[in-house]
Amino acid sequence: MTPEQKAATLIEALPWLDRFHGQTVVIKTGGRAMADDGLRASFAQDLVFLRYTGLRPVVVHGGGPQVTEQLDRLGIESEFTAGLRVTTPETIDVVRMVLAGKVNKDIVGMVNQYGPFAVGLSGEDANLFTAVRKPAMVDGEPIDIGLVGAIVATDPGAVRALLADGRIPVVSSIARGEDGEVYNVNADTAAAALAVALGAAKLIVLTDVPGLYRDWPVSDKVIRSLTDVELEKLLPTLATGMIPKMEACLAAVRGGVPQAHVLDGRSTHAVLLEIFTDSGIGTMVVAQ
Repeated sequence: MTPEQKAATLIEALPWLDRFHGQTVVIKTGGRAMADDGLRASFAQDLVFLRYTGLRPVVVHGGGPQVTEQLDRLGIESEFTAGLRVTTPETIDVVRMVLAGKVNKDIVGMVNQYGPFAVGLSGEDANLFTAVRKPAMVDGEPIDIGLVGAIVATDPGAVRALLADGRIPVVSSIARGEDGEVYNVNADTAAAALAVALGAAKLIVLTDVPGLYRDWPVSDKVIRSLTDVELEKLLPTLATGMIPKMEACLAAVRGGVPQAHVLDGRSTHAVLLEIFTDSGIGTMVVAQ
């Protein structure tokens, strides 16, 4: 790029800097992106850039591939029903260890290489997330899959306190139940619940596809924008992996979040491209 082109890029960001200054943005990232050193570094840089430009980023993460890898090491078989991990008491111990003790700290450590802002949290901390047991649905019938939870309450006080202190909260998708059990919860769902509770300006869900396709697998054309009503009609036709991500976007915008986005987390600096460019990338969901 010439100096003039670089300057034009910075100027393009100006109205978006003004619009989102002081606003909270909740970003969900997944285990696969966190396994790539280059993507982890660019993601961490994006977060610190947002913080320095006056936005208030919050990260919610999962870590399915890392959990599976650790279970394999321990000789524990991974079992899935309707796309959900069957979570025994033995498995939940590994989930907590990997998400809160490994993936979370890896993200925190990477961010803090670029600015001393990230603080790790579990969804258990200060009862950030409260969940109840969630069955899997197979042919319309509920199947017990163990300690898998659906979030029923969110208390964002600890996250608000960190944001007020200028920090970047990094939250692992684990929840405690009123029954005293610990639950493995879907990170997309957790991110949406937290975005609603915080009154976030945006929910951004990073995944491994460019966005929501209009006629997959016939066409690879990405839908750039659609309303919650349009998305609700499309949900039954979507691939299994996209359903929880788009359901999270739907829940967020219907809970008062103005915009929810699904982006390709394999793209370097995807978050900055979405927030600070006129065209953006991925798929955006808004309320009708």
